[in-house]
Amino acid sequence: MFKPSDFPEPSLISVNGVKLEVFEAGKQNVGRPIVLCHGWPEHAFSWRHQVPALSTAGYHVIIPNQRGYGNSSCPSEVTTYDLEHLVGDLVALLDHYQYQDAIFVGHDWGAMVVWGLTLLHPKRVNKIINLSLPYQERGEKPWIEFMEEMFGDDNYFVHFNRHPGVADAVLEENTFQFLRNLYRKNEPASAPQPGMAMINLARAETPLGEPLMSDSELAVFVSAFQATGFTASINWYRNLDRNWHVLANVNPIIQQPTLMIYGDRDVIPKFEKLTEFVPNSEVVSLECGHWIQQEKPGKTNEVILKWLGQQGS
Repeated sequence: MFKPSDFPEPSLISVNGVKLEVFEAGKQNVGRPIVLCHGWPEHAFSWRHQVPALSTAGYHVIIPNQRGYGNSSCPSEVTTYDLEHLVGDLVALLDHYQYQDAIFVGHDWGAMVVWGLTLLHPKRVNKIINLSLPYQERGEKPWIEFMEEMFGDDNYFVHFNRHPGVADAVLEENTFQFLRNLYRKNEPASAPQPGMAMINLARAETPLGEPLMSDSELAVFVSAFQATGFTASINWYRNLDRNWHVLANVNPIIQQPTLMIYGDRDVIPKFEKLTEFVPNSEVVSLECGHWIQQEKPGKTNEVILKWLGQQGS
């Protein structure tokens, strides 16, 4: 069991007009940076099982709480959470450490940001390791408009955009219950329920499956979101159509060596055309759900370190 007190102590670093709460390990390994980018609704602490393995392997491990999370800045303006701002924070973080580029690792929304960073600032990324969320093809319609047509108003991506503040309030009223119910593994298969999934989850009195983490680990996430609320992190979703426009004139092909790690029981679908857009990619699937690096930490570390070794990194 991981003790929260074993996680590195953070620093507050000023970048790109905000302050980021940044955790570091392996500072002695200067020159070999690897940046770990968390998803929603998570925290830098979601990488707790990877940090010791990567630092022991000789990497300077940099784990930011991205804007809107933890003790990092939470700007009030929705548009300050668009892709340009999110990737700008990571570019500025590299500048702070005087690194031209780094290996970037992302999970869930963190993966979305790493894909976007690579498209917008390709010279700042030398390798990609993304978990759960594959490359997102930019279709003919903005993402939320497309999802609304495909899945309807109750889809939580759509709901976050069309009903601002509604889900935020429900999640904030039920922070512990929501996160306890969300961070699960081995959930039984069940038919989709009517209504908005995240609101349903926040109101459910009984969690499904097994807990993903110990009570002391869960408390780190709960205390962070009790302090910040959920609006800032949900604002990432409220910029998806804006991001679609940001990427309008960008070369969509990513040339960097890439490792894509899926969970076989994840609800996020695999992308069959990955090699069309990311030709230098390799795919590994682990027998787990969405929270890949927390559910299968040892296997995740093994796969990442093996791939990095093959890349000569």
